[in-house]
Formats: sequence, structure tokens, C-alpha cells
Amino acid sequence: MMAAIQAAKQGNAVTLLEQNEKLGKKLFITGKGRCNVTNDCDVTELFDSVVSNKKFLYSAFYSFSNQDVKDFFEEQGLRLKVERGRRVFPASDKSSDVIKALGNALKKLEVKIRLRTRVDKVLTENDIVCGVRLSDGECLNADKVILATGGVSYKSTGSDGSGLVMAEKLGHQVTKLRPGLVGMCTKEAWVRDMQGLTLKNVAVSIGKKQGKKPLYEDFGELLFTHYGVSGPMILSASSRLGDELEKEDLYIKIDLKPALSKEQLDSRILRDFEERKNADLSNAMVHLLPKSMIPVMLHVCGLDPAKKVNEVTRGEREQLVKGMKEFPLTINGLRDIQEAIITRGGVTVKEVDPSTMESKIVKNLYLAGEMLDLDALTGGYNLQIAWSTGYLAGQ
Repeated sequence: MMAAIQAAKQGNAVTLLEQNEKLGKKLFITGKGRCNVTNDCDVTELFDSVVSNKKFLYSAFYSFSNQDVKDFFEEQGLRLKVERGRRVFPASDKSSDVIKALGNALKKLEVKIRLRTRVDKVLTENDIVCGVRLSDGECLNADKVILATGGVSYKSTGSDGSGLVMAEKLGHQVTKLRPGLVGMCTKEAWVRDMQGLTLKNVAVSIGKKQGKKPLYEDFGELLFTHYGVSGPMILSASSRLGDELEKEDLYIKIDLKPALSKEQLDSRILRDFEERKNADLSNAMVHLLPKSMIPVMLHVCGLDPAKKVNEVTRGEREQLVKGMKEFPLTINGLRDIQEAIITRGGVTVKEVDPSTMESKIVKNLYLAGEMLDLDALTGGYNLQIAWSTGYLAGQ
């Protein structure tokens, strides 16, 4: 949509071909249906949040920055707001309003939209684009073609990999496709006992067991699921550590009380225990941990839940402090690409001109968005890649 808008602004006759029955199906579900349009950070921070091929995005981000994205939507009459982590959302919290704003811009610029229209092949003559062939056999002539068909996650929204197949048939190389921004699976079965529990303001550290230095550290929100862990921190970690996980298991430590030192936490536990001297250990922990986590924590620390608080030794208390400061889990894989928010991998960026998004292999063919080997952390950065590359391709 962004590419079509920009191409039309240049005075071109533009036709947007969409295989779905409506525009923006994938946009509709982003940000849990609220659509995290971009991030209100400094432009240099945009680059820090890109995981793959950040240098390729230099022209794109500076030509159409996050500030430009905000200006664009506000010019379309869409009010925006900035939330925690500088994430930018529509003030209405409705992704449908973002799609509406794009739809109105397309209409104003008289872009011809053809829904339920599937493209089978990009047509070329002597390695120069001359049009496309539709699945019903109809051929459309075109001076230029932009492919912006997304990756392969959430196929129900239309990103079924067909654009990548077309790019490959034209001679482009597609790198290995793998899940990005996805939940992590854990070896420990007892995570299921905490399914649905969200921990806020916790710190995580992920690394190799032998490694001294963590591979990834973050602070924020974590969610336990039936298969392991998810939540914003884990999603970002999955994109950073996916390649490592293909080689070996990784180990995560969760600090449930990052604001307290081990000594301070021990004093806090002592205070709670003083007030409940005759209680069972499992009942004395109610102000220290969420209810569903207490039996799991005691199991991990090797402590008897029925033990009376006044019988707990100093050594056992140390176990508890360690458990709460370094709650351990073994990560043994990622969830399937079908559950991933984004696809990692795609058309190799070496074959695309970073200042125009034109293919270096086929003249007048342009590629944009998630079908390129580009991906970023969670927080509006992946949509920024879509807007910026779409903008350049359309220009």
C-alpha cells in the first residue's frame, strides 16, 4: 500500500493487485489488533533494533524515517499516541484505522485496486519487466512491477511465500526462511503448571551453559505458556538467538526481583517468614511470588512445601534467594514459523539496490518489505522497514 501510494504520487498510473478479499489483512492483526505503526526513537536507534542487514536500510530509513511515517499518517487524519518503549499506536487502538488511512490515500491518488487477484508470474523480456500474468491467465502490461508480498508466517493473511517463488524464478536467491519474533520452547515440563502467568518487570539473561558472558539480556515482561516462554522480551530474544539455538540448547535465568540484591531479598524473605512462623512454606510465600509459581519454585529449589517456616534453615533460604534471582530454564528450540510474527530470511539484499529497492538482476523490478532478508526486534521496527522500503520502491 505504501509503495502504491508513493508510486502514484510520482504521477504514475498504479494498479495494486491483492489476492485477498480486502486490503491489509496482516496489518489488521499486528500489535494484537492495535497496530504498532513505528517506534518514536532516534533514527540511530532504529538501526540498533534491526537484526539482519541493518546497513542495507541506511537509504530507506533516512529517506522515510519514523518521523516521516508519523507525519504521513497524521496528514491522513490518523491521530497517533506514544506508549511504553516509545511504541507508536493509533490513538483509537484500532489497526483498522491504519488500514483506512492507507485506503483513503490510495483512493485520493486514484490507485486502481483489484482484490481477489492472484499473480502467478512476473513477465520479462530480455531481463526487463514487462508485466504480470494472473492465475486466471490474464496478462497485464507494466513498465515497472513492485513485489511486496511478505514472508511465510501467518499464511491465512496472504503471506504464503508466492512472491518469494516468483523472485526465485526470476533468478533471485532466497536465504533460509526461519521464524522471527516467536515463542521459545523449554525442556522443563513444569512450565505448563504456570501456563498463562505473566511476569512484569523481570530481568532475563540467556546464554550457553559454559559461557561466562550472556548472549542476550533484557528487562520487561515474560509469559509462561504450555510449551515454554513468550512475551515481548522472549520474542526479541528469539530473533537474536535463533541461529544459536539451531546449534545447541541455551539457558535462561529469570531474575524475579531485579530491584533487590540477594542480601535485600533475603531480608525481605526473613520478614515474611517472621510474620508466619507456624505456616507451611507454601503458604508463607504468598506475598513473594504469584500463586501458580510457588509450588514450581519450591520444586526447583528442592524444598518441601509442607515444611514449617520456623524449621527452614539458612541454607534452604539461600536456595530460595538463588531460585528467585536466577530461576533456571533450558531453551531447546523455537515455535514453528506459522506462529512467528515475522519471517527471518528472504531475497538476499546483495541483489537489490538499497537506494531504490530495484532488483540488480531484473530491470524495473522492485522488492520491498518482509520478503527481503531484513528483520528487526519487536516494537514497531518491522513495520518501519515495510514503510521505508515500500516508500523507496514506490518513489
